[in-house]
Amino acid sequence: MNITLRQLKVFERVARRLSFTRAAEELYLTQPAVSMQIKQFEEMVGLPLFERLGKKIYLTQAGEEIYRISRNISVQLDEAEQLIEALKGTEGGKLVVAVASTVHYFAIRLLADFCRSYPKVQVSFKVTNRKGLLRLLEDNEADIVLMGQPPEDQDLLAEPFMENPLVVIAPPDHPLAGRRDIALEELKHETFLMREQGSGTRTSLERFLAEQGFNIANSMEMNTNGAIKQGVEVGLGLGIVSVHTVDRELEDGRVIILDVQSFPILRQWYIVQRAGKRPSIVSKEFADFVRKEGSRFVRVHLDGNKPMLNGELPAS
Repeated sequence: MNITLRQLKVFERVARRLSFTRAAEELYLTQPAVSMQIKQFEEMVGLPLFERLGKKIYLTQAGEEIYRISRNISVQLDEAEQLIEALKGTEGGKLVVAVASTVHYFAIRLLADFCRSYPKVQVSFKVTNRKGLLRLLEDNEADIVLMGQPPEDQDLLAEPFMENPLVVIAPPDHPLAGRRDIALEELKHETFLMREQGSGTRTSLERFLAEQGFNIANSMEMNTNGAIKQGVEVGLGLGIVSVHTVDRELEDGRVIILDVQSFPILRQWYIVQRAGKRPSIVSKEFADFVRKEGSRFVRVHLDGNKPMLNGELPAS
């Protein structure tokens, strides 16, 4: 058999996801291209590797055996690539950075500065929610992940590098604007614009509200921080977001932070890597850069519950 690494890679991804569509998306291929690779692979093997029942696909016995072997080959290829990147040092090599959708507001500025210092490094930048980040780590598809606290039951290395306060935002003309020490109970009739299930912000918020014994009566789910901010601006409801996502809106006076009791919810941002993964010189350099310089790229922090923009006077 003259099986190519490309065919093996496509097969491994389809077998892992049990989906031609998802495999095509993750490999940046068209679905017909993936189907053709699998067809050619099956013809070379001389046995069916997948069986199709309705809209679902399953591995045959032969498929299971080849998948096990392909996973081992994939791991070895990753190790070889990491070794090559380590030998290249910072004069080349690749870096895959994945960040939570909340982090990307300042991470993109941080990454731009890093790339100016290391112009020969090929960088791939991925933005997704918590669930997606954990999948990337599990599948060994990211060198460095910036996110909220990862679960403790996974084989990960996590190091906090900066605070991530969650705050309540409202339109400037909200009836509670300017009030101090607002009781959480006063918000019981408000509509809350919330991130989707699987988001780290949503998980932290639900844990906090359960501790406070507070039930949200009305909510609207949105899958991006941008949608939440726009919804708050037009009066759809209140938002609970990372303060790092609202720097421009605070500066422009489009939203305000409400001074609510027990807020901000204090969290941390973490540098997360897969345990046992041999870090390249480039990934080590980037992790060090984040530790030393990360907070420099955040345009807003809190003084009590008042937003401070670039160290200036508190925003009104």
